[in-house]
Amino acid sequence: MKIEEVLKTDHLNDSKKLVLNIMLCAGKATTMMNDTLKPYDISIQQFNVLRILRGQKGKPANLSTIQERMVNKMSNTTRLVDKLIKKNLVDRYICEENRRKIEIIITKEGLQLLEKLDPIVDRLENDFSGHITKEELIILNEILEKVRN
Repeated sequence: MKIEEVLKTDHLNDSKKLVLNIMLCAGKATTMMNDTLKPYDISIQQFNVLRILRGQKGKPANLSTIQERMVNKMSNTTRLVDKLIKKNLVDRYICEENRRKIEIIITKEGLQLLEKLDPIVDRLENDFSGHITKEELIILNEILEKVRN
């Protein structure tokens, strides 16, 4: 369905269409991801933190490292980590060499949750882009990276 039909208007220039299409697609992706993660009592931002920590391959990360790698830079990383600690999905340690430095590491339970979620999230991502060809997907990603940068 064309964006004009969705918004019931016919006065959109191409730049406005682009912005609105991106916003609507982001909203759809967010809703799909929230619905997928909800049964596991985890938010998109918490899921993002867990994936960042898994990417550390057993090495701890500090809060600023996690914040830099977050998809949503507006997230309150300290609060997210606190919630994940309560769920026993990450642990927080005080660095021995520098007592002001706090390090975060994913727990065995956090890794197990991600292992369970990986195929589910993969399916969601494939469903989201399933109606366009591989070539269109590559081109769309290239264009969106250009827009984002």
